Amino acid sequence: MHITGIISALIIGLVIGALGRLVLPGRQRIPIWLTVVVGIIAGLIGTAIAGGLGVADTKGVDWIEIAIQVGLAALGVAAVAGMHHRRSTR
Repeated sequence: MHITGIISALIIGLVIGALGRLVLPGRQRIPIWLTVVVGIIAGLIGTAIAGGLGVADTKGVDWIEIAIQVGLAALGVAAVAGMHHRRSTR
């Protein structure tokens, strides 16, 4: 992986993570770096799922793949926010 691949993964992770946070109602009390990590992981898993379903490569914008990634990011942010909140209140 080249440096451009790492930078693009960070940017895409930030965008996917931010969209995942926007989908969730209420406030998520997790740091931005954790949102980026969740976004990167959701992006990678979402791409794998979309590839398995055969919807990863289309002629235009891959809306189904993006929806899968954002949905996974929302689930990930909710799970991490719940764990982070429980850990910080102890």
